[in-house]
Amino acid sequence: MRVYISIDMEGVAGVVHADQCRRGADDYPAACALMTGEADAAAKGAFDAGAEVVLINDSHGDMRNLDLGRLDPRVEVLSGSLKRFSMAEGLDGGGFDLALFIGYHAGAGTQRAILDHTYRSTVAYAVRVNGRPINEAALNALVAGAAGTPVGLVSGDETTCAQCRALLGEVDTVAVKSAVGRLAARSLHPERARAQIRAAAAKAVRERYRFRPFHIDPPYSLEIDTVTTAMADAGALMPGALRSGDRTLRFDAGDVQTLFRALLALLRLAGTGV
Repeated sequence: MRVYISIDMEGVAGVVHADQCRRGADDYPAACALMTGEADAAAKGAFDAGAEVVLINDSHGDMRNLDLGRLDPRVEVLSGSLKRFSMAEGLDGGGFDLALFIGYHAGAGTQRAILDHTYRSTVAYAVRVNGRPINEAALNALVAGAAGTPVGLVSGDETTCAQCRALLGEVDTVAVKSAVGRLAARSLHPERARAQIRAAAAKAVRERYRFRPFHIDPPYSLEIDTVTTAMADAGALMPGALRSGDRTLRFDAGDVQTLFRALLALLRLAGTGV
């Protein structure tokens, strides 16, 4: 049995501020340790339930955050960037029985959610697929679903967990903190958070047949509302991109892989617009 873990940082217990998530900031090493602890807990849970292969994709920022020496020695780790499918790299090829999304956050514009954003907080004001607001978990679940892999578990703050249940349907969640605002939360102690994640990961893997791959019917219409019109100006230079509003870029795709890679390219190009 093969299990895939995508681990982000903003949804980890004890993380509440961008300074914790930014390389070079004083709080960053401690946040990396917290992130590594939750990734390890999820992996141990998967192994507890009989997984033979566990691949952890470091999915935050420059994707070089995990302390590999503190992870279960049975895991494999995918780190560094750029990756064609970013937080979902490796899922596109299929072959995984279940995916677990750990340390995730809510989509851009979500109230009472820690560090809410969708892929690039400085660029994307909102992201929609076929007119439906969507977050990172659902975007990554689309890549997994196209390859036949269901998502069984999401962890993060309470609002993120509720949002993911609404978007993904049948998915287990672990809330490790409750947001007071965008930059404040009441959090579980890291040891309690890890224990709950390990138990939930084991349960999800054991009961993997409960979950179904996430799909949105094609064709796909991706819309990105940018923070400024200059960003939309820059993104509209991409072949195939349409300017459907003052700050809105649209890209139409027939398959998930094209949709996802267009998302990453548009956000990177739009980010040059200042």
